[in-house]
Parts: sequence; C-alpha cells; structure tokens
Amino acid sequence: MNLVSTRIITGDVERLMKFYEKITEIIAIQYTPDFAELQTPNATIAIGSTRTLQLFGGDHVAKPAFNQSTIIEFLVNDVDQEFERLKDFLSSQIVQEPTVMPWGNKSLLFRDPDENLVNFFTPVSKEAMEKFKSKMV
Repeated sequence: MNLVSTRIITGDVERLMKFYEKITEIIAIQYTPDFAELQTPNATIAIGSTRTLQLFGGDHVAKPAFNQSTIIEFLVNDVDQEFERLKDFLSSQIVQEPTVMPWGNKSLLFRDPDENLVNFFTPVSKEAMEKFKSKMV
C-alpha cells in the first residue's frame, strides 16, 4: 500500500489552488473547474469542489472548511527560509512561527484559506534528519 493523495473539499477550488501554488511553488493541474492537483515527488494534494461530493454519495460525506483534526504536512529544506518567504503572504494565518518540536523537527504551522492546518517542517535533530534523509528534495 502507498498513500498517494490527500483531497481537500472546498467551496472555492480556484482560491485554494492559488494558495497552495503560492506556498509550494508548484503549478497545479486543473482538470476541471471542480478538481485540481498539486503533485509533489512523494504525494499529491487534490482539491475538489463541493460539487464532487455527489460522486461520493452526497453533500453529507464531507463539509468544506470544517477540518479540526488533520494537519497537512510538507517537508521543506529550510523552514526558516520558507517562513521568511511567506510571512507577509500568510500574516494573520500563522499559528506558530518556526519552533523546534520535541521529536526533532522545526515546524511552521499556519492555516489555509479554508482554515485547514498546514505544517512546513525541517528535521533538525540527528534522529529526525536520519528518518527523512531519503525524502529531502
């Protein structure tokens, strides 16, 4: 088994797509007005409109902008550099500036336009660097 994608359901595909393009510096592929993907080397962020929920059984399946339990995480080469690049763009959306976590990653936590939590992190401890060495870009 291989996790290949995380899909975010939104009321505004264009807005969320532009946000993720800005923070990742990856150009999205927009297949339809209701569906886009940003492909990283290891996984894909898919963005689907609420209209796509009809294909999965109806509006009750998922609710946009209601996530309160998931953090979308991106491994970055230098979290401090990313913070400097994005701090004006993110401004009030920043939850926590770069901070070293007990498990050895330095993390920047912020919210996307739909209030989903996003974490940019860089391994800084020996153990964390070893764990992620094959995934660094």
